[in-house]
Amino acid sequence: MKVGVVGAGMVGGAAAYAVVMNGEASEVVIVDVNEKLARAQAEDISHATPFAATSRVWAGPYDDLEGAGAVLICCGTNQRPGETRLELLQRNAAIFHEVIPRILAAAPEAILIVATNPVDIMTDLTARIAGLPRGRVFGSGTVLDSARMRTLIGEHVGVAGSSIHANVLGEHGDSEVLVWSSVQVGVFPLESFANGVGRPVTAAVKQEIDDKVRRAADRIIAGKGATSYGIATSLARIVRAIRDDEKAVLTLSMPGDGGEPTREVCLSLPCILGANGVEAVLRPPLAPDEEDALRKSAEILREAGRGVS
Repeated sequence: MKVGVVGAGMVGGAAAYAVVMNGEASEVVIVDVNEKLARAQAEDISHATPFAATSRVWAGPYDDLEGAGAVLICCGTNQRPGETRLELLQRNAAIFHEVIPRILAAAPEAILIVATNPVDIMTDLTARIAGLPRGRVFGSGTVLDSARMRTLIGEHVGVAGSSIHANVLGEHGDSEVLVWSSVQVGVFPLESFANGVGRPVTAAVKQEIDDKVRRAADRIIAGKGATSYGIATSLARIVRAIRDDEKAVLTLSMPGDGGEPTREVCLSLPCILGANGVEAVLRPPLAPDEEDALRKSAEILREAGRGVS
């Protein structure tokens, strides 16, 4: 499968690298307004291909996106230290009005995957600009946040994060909801497993993990200016699910379908992802406090997105 990456900055460059190194695409084309940067990223990544699955990697104009099965949208201005994702909205919306039509002119059949922050609002904007069938446009959402939660729970109970089943829903940002009520370790409910190995998950432990998940981007941005590797690998995982028609369940950001408690708001819920994009959005059972928190997250995003067109 051919994959396009629009935006050659820290996220786009790392995403192209992750896609290539994990063997998720036969071709990767990088597009950026800074052509010199795009060429440098492509050349650097191409030099790594002898050590990974063989992929053709190059930089080009939008026309080179022709035939892409998926396009990762990573363009936009960087999140500044101390800046929330929602504060990025106005600066990035103008960029998308220019970029999305150019992508679709070259690759009208591509699935569009938004990674630019604030990802929920930018995904909703992209869907409205693109006018594609439902499921063909979605955002990376809380795939990375869920991975962070799994990693931290795994560290606490002494199990690989890949054996933890946990979801973060809602906004990819400050109001996200860590769903503790359905966490499992393998086939065991978290509480019974943790108690059984002598590592109970107390309220204090939950709060510590919550803080680390919710504030992860802030810490990383303060230290190196932007997040890159985690989101890049999340995007590569998404590409694999599309390429292999996996029907994988991932917490992606999708425009709302009107159902409660989130209604029309674009945010993350578990989604079934395959070759044609998102096939279904799932509404998992939630504890009452989790449902209230998800409703609040939707309201925050609804308010933040007012007037954006």
